[in-house]
Amino acid sequence: MLLRDKVVVVSGVGPGLGRSLALRCAAAGADVVLAARTEKRLRAVADEVAELGREALVVPTDISDEAAADELASRCAETFGRVDGLVNNAFALPPLADLSDADLAGIRAGFETTVLGTLRLTRSLTPALVDSGGSVVMINSAVLRHSRQPYGAYKMTKSALLSMAQSLSSELGPRGVRVNTLAPGYIWADALKWYLGHLAEQRGVTRDEVYAETAESTDLRRLPEPDDIADSAVFLLSTLARAVTGQCLDVNAGEFHH
Repeated sequence: MLLRDKVVVVSGVGPGLGRSLALRCAAAGADVVLAARTEKRLRAVADEVAELGREALVVPTDISDEAAADELASRCAETFGRVDGLVNNAFALPPLADLSDADLAGIRAGFETTVLGTLRLTRSLTPALVDSGGSVVMINSAVLRHSRQPYGAYKMTKSALLSMAQSLSSELGPRGVRVNTLAPGYIWADALKWYLGHLAEQRGVTRDEVYAETAESTDLRRLPEPDDIADSAVFLLSTLARAVTGQCLDVNAGEFHH
């Protein structure tokens, strides 16, 4: 119960990592505020939170909209009167193409959500986080650790997100707010399961074989699951990490060392 009776906001709640972030926070004792654009998904996760004995507030939110971000902060204040943690999981995938060819409007849209949208939501919740001495966790990516094609634009947005987190740590630290980053690698969830299954079908092998080949690049010889990432976020939100701020924790089963 590392987050007993805390209130944690999770953005980008969907069927994969966002869901796990919300449920693992609830399992650790927190009430959660669920934010994403698709209300149906939020309602489904809210039902699961209730089954864990915690309260979930559903707030459909587009973080690229400043009024929507402010409305989320107001709803948190009205319902719970406090915010102890914020997990910024929402992002927009920019074009997966070489930078010499990628559509600039698409890259700009990626920055608008992943970087500026995250900053917008964090700023809206900063007064509440200062009041509680709270914590912010940015969900980043192992793309920080490589420059493989065609992830150039994606690395640009995530690198900017990391720089922003570090600067916010310096700015908000004197006010009692910690800001940290998680950088997951592979996440064994629906999208990756489908992709490895697709590769297996193309090659005429089993998905288990493709999984083993992929996991061979990690020290632990396995691919992290959503709960593995979410539990690391719970740690960073908790008092166990009370002296940890401005850091980036890689959660990749040892694929990259940093």
